[in-house]
Amino acid sequence: MPTPTMEDYIEQIYILMETKGYARVSAIAEALQVQPSSVTKMVQKLDKDNYLNYEKYQGLILTAKGKKIGQRLVYRHELLEQFLKIIGVDDENIYTDVEGIEHHLSWNSIDRIGDVVQYFEENPKRVEQLSILREKSE
Repeated sequence: MPTPTMEDYIEQIYILMETKGYARVSAIAEALQVQPSSVTKMVQKLDKDNYLNYEKYQGLILTAKGKKIGQRLVYRHELLEQFLKIIGVDDENIYTDVEGIEHHLSWNSIDRIGDVVQYFEENPKRVEQLSILREKSE
C-alpha cells in the first residue's frame, strides 16, 4: 500500500497524464508545491515499487497498477468533494477539508460515503430537506 505522500504523487501524476497526456517532473513539482529534486526522489521510489516506469530524461508512465490506484484516488477525492458539498460545507473549505481527511479514511468508509452520495443524488428533494434541516440548526 502506498503511503499518503505516495498517494498524493500518484494522484497528481494520474491527473496530469489524463489531462495533458504526460507528466513531467517540473509539472508535478509545481502542482504539489515541492522541489523538483523531491519529485525525482519520489518518482524513483514509485518506479521501484512498480507504480510507474521512470527513465531519467525520458519521462515517466504509470504502470497498470499505478493507473488503477491513480483512478481510485481521483475517485476518492471527487467523491469526498461531492459529499462535503451535499452536506453543506462552504465551497472555500471543501478542497482543504478533502486534503485533510482523504488519507485517513478506509476504503470501506469511502464506499459507504459513496452510498450516501448516491442516496442524495437519486432524489434532489433529499438534498433540499437536508439543507432545510441545516438552516434550522444554524
